[in-house]
Amino acid sequence: MQLKYILRCAIIAIAFNSCNNSKSKAIIKKPNFIMIMTDDLGWYDVGFNGNDEILTPNLDLLAEEGVILDRFYAASAVCSPTRASCITGRNPLRMHIPYANDGHMLEDEITIPEILKGAGYATGHFGKWHLGTLTKDTLDANRGGRPEFDKEYSIPSMHGYDQYFCTESKVPTYDPMVYPSAFMEGESKRYGWKAIENGETSLAYGTAYWNGDDKMVSHNLKGDDSRVIMDRVIPFIENALDSSKQFYTSIWLHTPHLPVVSDSVHRNHYKKFALDKQLYYGTITAMDEQIGRLWKKLGDLGIQEETIIFFCSDNGPEIDTPGSANIFRGRKRSLYEGGVRVPAFVTWKTKLQGKKRSAFPMVTSDYLPTILDVLDIKYPDSRPIDGISILDALKNNEKKRESPIGFICTPQVSWVTQQYKLVGNSKKGNFELYDLESDPSEKQNCIDTHPEVANKLKKELLVWQSSVENSQKGLDYKN
Repeated sequence: MQLKYILRCAIIAIAFNSCNNSKSKAIIKKPNFIMIMTDDLGWYDVGFNGNDEILTPNLDLLAEEGVILDRFYAASAVCSPTRASCITGRNPLRMHIPYANDGHMLEDEITIPEILKGAGYATGHFGKWHLGTLTKDTLDANRGGRPEFDKEYSIPSMHGYDQYFCTESKVPTYDPMVYPSAFMEGESKRYGWKAIENGETSLAYGTAYWNGDDKMVSHNLKGDDSRVIMDRVIPFIENALDSSKQFYTSIWLHTPHLPVVSDSVHRNHYKKFALDKQLYYGTITAMDEQIGRLWKKLGDLGIQEETIIFFCSDNGPEIDTPGSANIFRGRKRSLYEGGVRVPAFVTWKTKLQGKKRSAFPMVTSDYLPTILDVLDIKYPDSRPIDGISILDALKNNEKKRESPIGFICTPQVSWVTQQYKLVGNSKKGNFELYDLESDPSEKQNCIDTHPEVANKLKKELLVWQSSVENSQKGLDYKN
């Protein structure tokens, strides 16, 4: 591990201890943090947002225990960039992660697990990584083991995680290490669907789970992928408690990313629907069961009330799947609302009143500053942070977001305020303006009727883009 990483962790630990020492000597119970993120789950693919076809009873229960976020955004319309924003609080373009399978988490970035590790937390990552390759020596997934991608090697332990169990990128949602054997007519393998009956498949999918530097996992990898992941999460939590440590864990589930695979047990919940819905709905319900299993375990361990759970999706639903963004325009890869507005909630039983919904605009970049606010820790650097603490908004003490949210997902860019959204092509312009408070479906482009608003937002967007470009030059790491 590089010296600069060790030194930064030491600085973070000193900053935390200094912050604690400045407070009263009363013992403050630090909460645990669980960050759950699904993959390509549409805004309308859960019961707590009104879907009455897909069974998500455990997610609905957890959401009801906390605050459901009606205007929560992924920082990008695709996977990897959003994940980068979750653990850094920064727009992913600042660290050269513009798209899926493009770029990697840089060691100079400051992450949530680094900060919390410095504060004495046990830290673990489980599921999908997609922020760099996990091996240089073995052919793996999209980039691993190929010399031209050696520079993309970036494993979770390089960024503050004590423990990890993850894949580089996507896997089938059932029997994750093998190719789906039965495909719908006309579908390619990349977008295939599998009807599991006897589990007789044997063709390797071409990726692996890793839990250390070149340590490939070879056991307990069959069946529902969400269960495979949760089988590793629960022992991590138990071990943290045995060590008298609070814990932080990111659980980045693959469901319902293609290839969508479901066993007959979960498909049978949806017999009246076509096969594509049986498979898609079935894998979401299987995932929901595992989240319920996690919640029950927290109850059995007596730590439900002192654990904060963040839940969201990494972007909108994939095209040509049964996933739904409901009334919102666009899907994955689009900066219209359906591509970035995702299902989300925050549950913290001791501090947040349940059975609430919030229309306050929030984004995945807000996770880091919110966690720092909860723990009263100062960010240990002066580099730009794009997120804000949403703690007051979650407590219903703040009604309006003053800091706009910027998005870049080539070729689109957008700038979102409490009321308006400016969206256009980054090279050609062609800007459109929408009043999201009165027109959340983005049906009426109002740029001609509100030119003064559009011009103001364009100027703000340009200033922000300039800041992002400065970050790309590495200027943030020279402090």
